[in-house]
Amino acid sequence: MSAPSTPAPPGETDGPRATPPGSAPRLTSARAITWARRRKALADFWRQYRRQPAGLVGLGVLAFIALATLLAPLYTDESQLRAVNAPGERLESPSGEFWFGTDEVGRSILLQVIWGARVSLQIGIVAAVLAVGLGTLVGMMAAHYGGWASWLLMRLTDWFIVLPSLVLAIALVVALGASRFTIILAIALTSWAGTARLVRAQTMSIEGRPYLERARALGAGHWHQMSRHVLPNLMPLILASATLQVSSAILTEASLSFLGLGDPSTVSWGTILERAFHAGAISYGAWWYMLPPGFAILAVVLAFTLCGRAMETVLNPRLRGAR
Repeated sequence: MSAPSTPAPPGETDGPRATPPGSAPRLTSARAITWARRRKALADFWRQYRRQPAGLVGLGVLAFIALATLLAPLYTDESQLRAVNAPGERLESPSGEFWFGTDEVGRSILLQVIWGARVSLQIGIVAAVLAVGLGTLVGMMAAHYGGWASWLLMRLTDWFIVLPSLVLAIALVVALGASRFTIILAIALTSWAGTARLVRAQTMSIEGRPYLERARALGAGHWHQMSRHVLPNLMPLILASATLQVSSAILTEASLSFLGLGDPSTVSWGTILERAFHAGAISYGAWWYMLPPGFAILAVVLAFTLCGRAMETVLNPRLRGAR
């Protein structure tokens, strides 16, 4: 009889241990576990978002406009935006050649609307990101540190809330000069206060949760608490607020441009309306000059609003259950 075999010590097997059939491979790192949770959360979010018909309509409109503007250099000629290269006659009505008619120098209104979307969307999105980022920072710091810092930041926030945002934006653009950068800066500086209030209230609610108290007891610093525990829980509110803020920023840009404070070197939806007004499109009866940019602003603002409301419904379980 042969001697019984002695089991090999741990760690000295002939090869890697096989995974049992039908079982998923183990995640061996914290980063892999984190990314797996994020992918699952994203899949759950999309599954809930697809149940919002209005949100899907808004997302479809935004996707169409984004593709039309990004691919504009492939199917349009930007040089025709210059007055010297205008292909049509003065204030031509809509036709097969010019679907939306022409302006006072013969440029295509459709071409201006397509290229104006690039400027209006860029200003709206960048200004909204800056405004929401500043509001988030102020709200988190006010709620986390408390005391005199919270009092000072909230009084500054109240001051920006009570000021007329459009009037303050006009003053900033006049003082700094009309350009794309100053318009973005003016919109961001006049629209962050509402987000700061919302973020402060939500941060105060998060600060009292047990896992954050446990993190403080284990010696977690301020930066660790805010970046690892508070900010991830604020992201649903921040994303919904940013989506709604874009529509407000686009309307503000259109208002500034209509008042003659837009960037004169670019074409945006607001500058098209401003040129139509000064060209006498209303008295001439050239409705095709004013309606297309106005409907474009309406469509984009409505689309962002629908997406924002849908995101708010998906990310807020109370609203999801109520609707």
